[in-house]
Amino acid sequence: MWGRPTSAAGVAAFDTTTPMDGGNPARMVFVMHAECTFLPRELASLHALGMGLKDEWALAPYGIDDATDAFYERHLTPKDYLWLSADNLNALVWGLHDWAHFHNHGAFEERAMTELQCDVSALVWLTLNKEAIGIDDADIERVILEMKEISKGRFEGEGKPFTAPYFDRAEIDRLLGYASPA
Repeated sequence: MWGRPTSAAGVAAFDTTTPMDGGNPARMVFVMHAECTFLPRELASLHALGMGLKDEWALAPYGIDDATDAFYERHLTPKDYLWLSADNLNALVWGLHDWAHFHNHGAFEERAMTELQCDVSALVWLTLNKEAIGIDDADIERVILEMKEISKGRFEGEGKPFTAPYFDRAEIDRLLGYASPA
């Protein structure tokens, strides 16, 4: 589940212009809707502004890796414990990226490749849900290009070659079954 703040008029306030920066996004947090004392936590209201949250707990932003390990070790499904709050496109994409981490436990032996898989998972979800989010194809194209540059930097940082077939809209559409392979 994903939540975003609403304006005084009741219309969802969501910034689609935020660039993908690859950092820890502001105003993104995983809010706990079930007991999660096994995870590092902070008050959700510190990160999820405009959501009307008061005493709810959230996964501490530094605890993504801890959560990935804890859910795996306890055989728990993240959606049974957390929901994502994000008020801008950058925060939503990185929240989806982190959500993919929760479901892909394992050693980061090839970090750039692991991160790439989470990037693609986020892009696929974003594409499937663009109408519900309130974004269009131009927003998705921009996100793909910016994420491609971030991924390229990760591979270069590991001294590995970078090929980007999954940072192509046609390939994402193929993964979704919208088009047949060439």
